[in-house]
Amino acid sequence: MNTRALIAEDEPILAATLAKALGRLWPELVIAGTAPNGVAAVDMALALRPDILFLDIRMPGQTGLEAAEDLAEQWDPALPFPHIVFVTAYDDYALQAFERAAIDYVLKPVSDARLALTVDRLRRQLARPPQADDAGLAQLVAQMRALLPGAAPQRLSIVRAAVGNVVRMIPVEDILYFQAVDKYVNVVTPDGEALIRTSLKELVGQLDGDIFRQVSRASIVNLRHVASAVRDDMGKTALVLRGRAERLRVSPLYAHLFRQM
Repeated sequence: MNTRALIAEDEPILAATLAKALGRLWPELVIAGTAPNGVAAVDMALALRPDILFLDIRMPGQTGLEAAEDLAEQWDPALPFPHIVFVTAYDDYALQAFERAAIDYVLKPVSDARLALTVDRLRRQLARPPQADDAGLAQLVAQMRALLPGAAPQRLSIVRAAVGNVVRMIPVEDILYFQAVDKYVNVVTPDGEALIRTSLKELVGQLDGDIFRQVSRASIVNLRHVASAVRDDMGKTALVLRGRAERLRVSPLYAHLFRQM
């Protein structure tokens, strides 16, 4: 069967330009579809199961990075995950993240010379037996978030969270995990729960990455409170916390953090 690719790009002209360039450089490649945004890209990828996914990093509704995370969480673990190529307009400084990761990129405006290198790399990857690359993808997502434009957030030491009409002042070291709930984030401690009005995306950059790790789109866990990681018969990972009955599901994107050393 021919190799199939999906392009996710919110600018139709750029999507068409990339498709035509791929047609010149890789005539047997089948463009299975074009998604106008990140949300559609995830839905189409789950339906079409492409071998390659070209993801524009900046798209309305959901960025390419978020789409890659979302897709990794929903992907059938029994199937090979698509090879991802990010399409980006970022400068050389931001592209350092790609150079250190196993995921490829194409810089806008797309040139045939650079795209030819990507095509050659993809051909070689597809010729090898499928291998999980969740560690490389997770590393790249974290690096790109750190390099995106914007001021560096201040590191949190105290979280102010609402419990009814009371605002609790919670030291971050006492927090077991954060979990997204609708428009809020639930802060879970050994002695109760409280809500903050923020997003996990904003929160993760304000926490010590050596102690707090995002383990799914909905959860950030304090590693000091993790007792063990358990894999079920389907290969899915869940975390057991010390002194707690609940288990936290781990996305396939972050499962490599809890494999045996």
